[in-house]
Amino acid sequence: QVQLVESGGGLVQPGGSLRLSCTASGGTFSSYAMGWFRQAPGKEREFVSAISRSGALTNYANSVKGRFTISRDNAKNTVYLQMNSLKPEDTAVYYCAGRSVQYDSYFTNGAWYASWGRGTQVTVSS
Repeated sequence: QVQLVESGGGLVQPGGSLRLSCTASGGTFSSYAMGWFRQAPGKEREFVSAISRSGALTNYANSVKGRFTISRDNAKNTVYLQMNSLKPEDTAVYYCAGRSVQYDSYFTNGAWYASWGRGTQVTVSS
């Protein structure tokens, strides 16, 4: 299984931006569908965004649509989550997840992902 490491989290004011990165090792990254999930204190993990192995297909939770952008660079074994217009309710630990796939597809259900990173904290506060 691929190993995933997230980075780029931190403290940002409302309305600000952050870019999260998730770098993979130990697998063929270009064959992996990737996703971002988040978990706030006292809440269940929720889907944020997903991208297919080629990057051609993407999907977003309604709560982040228009503010977040997922992308990937297969040459760098990295998937990104650009987060703009951040709100306090975006505060959470953000996790990336991956699954090797045969076709160009993505998954919004965390149960379909086999590999997970340890997460990076994002705090949106003034």
